[in-house]
Amino acid sequence: MDIDWLRKLCLSLPGTSEDIKWGNDLCFLVAGKMFCVAGLDQPQKIAFKVPDEAFEELSTSEGFIPAPYMARAKWVMVQDMSRLTKKQWEEYIRKSYALVKKKLSKKLLKELGPE
Repeated sequence: MDIDWLRKLCLSLPGTSEDIKWGNDLCFLVAGKMFCVAGLDQPQKIAFKVPDEAFEELSTSEGFIPAPYMARAKWVMVQDMSRLTKKQWEEYIRKSYALVKKKLSKKLLKELGPE
């Protein structure tokens, strides 16, 4: 998994935009709400939202930590990219997108249109 692959995946999701925040973090957003943050510095680290019930297990797994500043919102940070297969990466990113999107207002969801 590399940043180009991650970028292509994230931008394929409806209504996704990207932005650089905090100097060197590539953020992917749906309707202005972040669902994935990729540090562009090496070693690369990527953070995303997970379901509440998966947070404790994932955040204590080898290669993962609770995401700084975002752990209270159930975000994890992957510190070792090799811990996940491409299929797992895709599943986690899509799930993060869905978790963030489902909290959007009905008005914003309507503006995004059908999936």
